[in-house]
Amino acid sequence: MTLDVARIRQDFPILHQEMNGHPLVYLDNAATTQKPRQVIQALVDYYEGYNANVHRGIHTLAERATEGFEGARVKIARFIGSPTPEQVVFTRNGSEGLNIVAYGWARRRLGPGDVIITSGMEHHSNLIPWQQTALATGATLKFIDLDQDGTLNQESYDRLLSEGGVKLVAFSVASNVLGTINPVTDMVAKAHAAGAKVALDAVQAVPHMPVDVKAWDADFISVAGHKMLGPTGTGFLWGKMDLLEEMEPTYFGGSMISEVHLSGAKWADVPAKFEAGTPNIADFIAFGAAVDYLSAIGMENVYKHEKALTEYAWQKLHAIEGMRTFGPRQPRAGLISFDVEGIHPHDMSAVLNEYGVAIRVGHHCAQPLMEILDVPATNRASFYIYNTMEEVDRLVDALLHAKEFFGYVA
Repeated sequence: MTLDVARIRQDFPILHQEMNGHPLVYLDNAATTQKPRQVIQALVDYYEGYNANVHRGIHTLAERATEGFEGARVKIARFIGSPTPEQVVFTRNGSEGLNIVAYGWARRRLGPGDVIITSGMEHHSNLIPWQQTALATGATLKFIDLDQDGTLNQESYDRLLSEGGVKLVAFSVASNVLGTINPVTDMVAKAHAAGAKVALDAVQAVPHMPVDVKAWDADFISVAGHKMLGPTGTGFLWGKMDLLEEMEPTYFGGSMISEVHLSGAKWADVPAKFEAGTPNIADFIAFGAAVDYLSAIGMENVYKHEKALTEYAWQKLHAIEGMRTFGPRQPRAGLISFDVEGIHPHDMSAVLNEYGVAIRVGHHCAQPLMEILDVPATNRASFYIYNTMEEVDRLVDALLHAKEFFGYVA
């Protein structure tokens, strides 16, 4: 099935505006996606129709709010193939999910002599929690080598596992800079064979491709809702139930307890024990609407659309003299990081913005990777369901204008 992008675009009010006299071309989807009317309306409906706290009152508004809030959990669980909705823990973002694993599981089980394996391509969210865990516990942090094409060297990974003592492996399903899609099932199986648990940063994967957490078999998976049409301040941590049950909570207070006495407290069942206080009710209900929207389109169709866009952009970009791209050509996530000889990425982005083209520049919360690539920053164009081939052409035209502006003309 080919996506009806023209129809889809009608659902996104923000796209129908001009920037500096040019139609907006939004290519910063890896940072956050735009929101369809259906998601925006879900927020309005909650606040206008049934604003109330959840899991507490028995009046009609409270029951409707709880039904909508927990209904979103059910939708997300179905979307990722979770055996139960209780394995979906609501978080503020992908970073919080990985921190819950670091504080609730890793810090309580690791010590001197234990090893955490991760890689140099990771977002800071999947690096700093493990750096801090190593500092707090005396565990050792080791890194999988990165090949020239931007893929993880599997021989390096095998060697690190064979050295022993590995308790946790943490890596991204898809790199937010390189676009690399890692061999998840194979890497997870190897980690488990070595006796390690696995935490996946799936922030750049779940919004873009069909996902079955049972097939991945990872122990923890963290996702950000705002990168898949949902509101900011939403995300979730998925975990295997036995691990979630044995973990300690990270936050304490209301709603996460089963009983409290002056002498102590007992925690509520999963997922409530990880969700202290009044949650972000409206935005999670709207996150459920985002999942409905993507489910109706079909994630296989989303992936095919992005793959076609990315391949088209790859060809067009490589026709520009002085262009350098990072990461493998295929398979890759729907983004391309690049630089153009002689033009600093921040200068490039400023010129592109003048032509209405919005991209991301900088280190993309992956400074160690910039050091490995030996660049100060990169440009990044990232695609989603509402982007078109014509917008890729607009990007290329703007890049050529930038080259001319800076005097780098072939």
